[in-house]
Amino acid sequence: MSSSSRPHAINSEHALWVSVPKFIGINFLMALIITITFCPSCITSLEGIGELLDEFIFVFLFSSVLSYGGSQVDYFFDKRLSWVEKPVQRLVFTIVSYMAYTFIASYILVFGISFFMGQFTLDDIPWGPIVQGTLNPMKFAFIFMAIFTTRSWLMEWRKSAIEAEQLRTEKISSQYQTLKNQLNPHFLFNSLNVLSNLVYEDADKSAAFIQKLSKIYRYVLEVQQEELIPLTQELDFARNYLELQKLRFEENLAFNIKVDEKQDAYLPPLSLQLLLENAIKHNEASKSNPLFIQIFQDGNDLVIANTYQPKRQQVEESAGIGLKNIELRYEFLGKRLPLIIHSDDEFVVRLPLIELN
Repeated sequence: MSSSSRPHAINSEHALWVSVPKFIGINFLMALIITITFCPSCITSLEGIGELLDEFIFVFLFSSVLSYGGSQVDYFFDKRLSWVEKPVQRLVFTIVSYMAYTFIASYILVFGISFFMGQFTLDDIPWGPIVQGTLNPMKFAFIFMAIFTTRSWLMEWRKSAIEAEQLRTEKISSQYQTLKNQLNPHFLFNSLNVLSNLVYEDADKSAAFIQKLSKIYRYVLEVQQEELIPLTQELDFARNYLELQKLRFEENLAFNIKVDEKQDAYLPPLSLQLLLENAIKHNEASKSNPLFIQIFQDGNDLVIANTYQPKRQQVEESAGIGLKNIELRYEFLGKRLPLIIHSDDEFVVRLPLIELN
């Protein structure tokens, strides 16, 4: 026996020792209820109890045989016909198989018990009465079948529902991770584009830019796997990011951040970075038209607003990541979606602040 098969064998043996007492106990209780139901007055005297004993043994024997057969039929078809995928075929095969089993098992039991009790000899077998004796077990078998069928259907439906929910959760998790993975190369690509232009303009500025970029990029890597980040950390990142951009634009870029940072609020990681990056990339920032960015709180929203002055020529093509990425992440988190307000002179995004209950 291989090492991988030993745990399975041990578990099977353990399950057997657990299930056998349970099986006996259930059938004992069922036989007791059925016996007393037929003669409730018999339990009031010792003679009556004695008369019930033979009946009880007979009912317990039949109950055990029928319930065991029902469980085996159910077990057999569980591996071959799904209640979810083929309910009609499963029902038909279950009924036919179990009722056939019941007739054969009942016939053998009635034959054996009657013969053992000396009611007939092998030379004179009463075939008709024996068949007649299988009618009551067949009726009980129908009840057993209804119980086993209902239980089997409910268990498989529950299993299917759990698996479907697990697949849904895994799919959403995978999609959400894909969205977060977009942020890392997106941020690095745009930062390197800025640095490549700055290197030719001012060596000292490019050195300072690299130092600040390394600190900011470290934060990007740290929060990459997080679903939510405290508002205070995102605002610290926003300040560092805007200060980094001022090395490039100097007085052509101005910003103001005014938010109560003592509150317990959260945002999807790097949401501010994407919005700020888009604002700088798609709008003009010059002496004649300085770009102004402000971040402030309005109720349960964090508002990011910038002057809308689109570049006459878009040097960098949009990859279509920014706003759509943020919206999808809020959607996957099951939260209220961001609101985008676009006027002739201002572009505003309202990010819902998330509270952890």
